[in-house]
Amino acid sequence: MKRYCLALDLKDDPALIAEYEAHHQAIWPEVRASIRESGIVQMELYRLGNRLFMIMETRDDFSFEQKAVMDENNPVVQEWEGLMWKYQQALPTAKPGEKWVLMKKIFDMQDSE
Repeated sequence: MKRYCLALDLKDDPALIAEYEAHHQAIWPEVRASIRESGIVQMELYRLGNRLFMIMETRDDFSFEQKAVMDENNPVVQEWEGLMWKYQQALPTAKPGEKWVLMKKIFDMQDSE
């Protein structure tokens, strides 16, 4: 099992943030299925202000590249991503077109003992 942590910003608008959270209380079944089929076992989102933090637990064979290909070929996922972009904005450090940015792990208590 692997763990990945990613960050993204939402547009700093309380009404849009509330809508975004409401969408995540009822994720489309096809999107949930696509997440699982890509090898993601568990996913959690956290928010502080307009900053989002995602924790993903994946199978060992998970690949961001493979997930991207799957997403590109899934019209429902593309529709969901288009809808979510209404609420999201790239981090200042993101590359052009990049949404979620992989975070660098800098501490693990288990590794430091």
